[in-house]
Amino acid sequence: MSMITILVAFVFALALLIAIHEYGHFIVARACGIKVLRFSLGFGKVLYSYQKDENSTEFVLAAIPLGGYVKMLDEREGDVKDEEKQYAFNLKPVWQRIAVVAAGPIFNFILAIILFWAMFIHGISGISPIVGTVSKGSMAEAANIQVEDTFVSINGKSVQTWANVQMGLLAGSLENDGIVNVTVEDINKNIVHKVLDFSDTPLLKEEGDMLKKMGMQIWIPKMAPVIAGIVDGEAAQAAGLIAGDRLISANNKVMDTWQDWVKIVRANPNKTMDLKVERNGVIILVELTPKSKVTDGETMGYIGAYQEQSKVLFERFWTIESYGIAAALTHALDKTWSMSVVTVKLLGKLVSGDASLKNISGPITIAKFAGQSAETGFDHYLYFMAIISLSLGILNLLPIPVLDGGHLMFYFAEVIKGSPVSEKTQIIGQNIGLAILGTMMAIAFYNDIMRLLQ
Repeated sequence: MSMITILVAFVFALALLIAIHEYGHFIVARACGIKVLRFSLGFGKVLYSYQKDENSTEFVLAAIPLGGYVKMLDEREGDVKDEEKQYAFNLKPVWQRIAVVAAGPIFNFILAIILFWAMFIHGISGISPIVGTVSKGSMAEAANIQVEDTFVSINGKSVQTWANVQMGLLAGSLENDGIVNVTVEDINKNIVHKVLDFSDTPLLKEEGDMLKKMGMQIWIPKMAPVIAGIVDGEAAQAAGLIAGDRLISANNKVMDTWQDWVKIVRANPNKTMDLKVERNGVIILVELTPKSKVTDGETMGYIGAYQEQSKVLFERFWTIESYGIAAALTHALDKTWSMSVVTVKLLGKLVSGDASLKNISGPITIAKFAGQSAETGFDHYLYFMAIISLSLGILNLLPIPVLDGGHLMFYFAEVIKGSPVSEKTQIIGQNIGLAILGTMMAIAFYNDIMRLLQ
């Protein structure tokens, strides 16, 4: 994955999500008759600005692309002429101020629904939820999960991919009792109901693969170590390997699957290996020296040979979840709601200490996921942007001063007490809010850096 891919995917996603969020504030402010002085994407030094005339909104593109803002006419931020007071934000009825502030997060939720909708219409690819291995003494074994069981539903909700399974299990584990009812189809096509007990399994106490913690691994089809084709000019051709050769062993180590072959080639860059190869029923000896290449900072071997995948095995391993226009909208709404509930519960676990702070990710991790999803495919990039838009909407609704949720908290307090919250109280609240956000950002950056080091 190139740095350019990461940056382009991250900046585009961030710009879109911020623009939609700020546009929500902007359009509702205009609808309420509030004068918008500036609409800015980014903070800091102004790179580009456009303003039709001195009475219109100034549109700005700034240097630091980690946020944005809509600046409105407001007595608290400067003198307002008597003839313009009717357009000042702070002088508008409280319900209008609530609408303007809430519009940003709401637009993020709407965008998430649209992105999920587009994703389901396009179809999102994923790995079929077939169990590959079950560890002894694990939760999966206790629930009598068997190798090659295929997950059909979780708590009555159908699942098509391992991504669906993981989200369903996470949501179920966050319920009060942690008991999750699953339905699987066994290797003999029988439908079987089983129960997973998460009450003694703290999934969120530390980082790590959820399935591994449960004692399961994904089923991966075992491909025969037979060469389907050779790349001209590469090590396999130089060694005399041809299509149809079956790899028996390398340095006396038996190759049962194509995956075994890939592992030993990658582990031996620029090292000569003695191969036993079956060709037309005859065993021959071949010397092979893999070339080397660097991937993600790791040097590994490659030879320029590929294996022809079995269509039957591939279709069993890989699946696509897609729906018609109407059904896709229903699933998009359900996805938005269910993921919102899970996110709120996860935040609650973080506050209560039932989830590790290591689960918090910062911009570096998010940028990496942006690049990975973009390289995986358009469907996964839509999914990534929908998740981030949803998260942005939820985080902005948290009752922390300086966030939209903090402003809403003050406005609802105003509704209850019949007068605005004092300026002193708001300033104290903003200082507390800045301290909370600063701490969260420090933890997020620390986690990002530790992940990079690991």
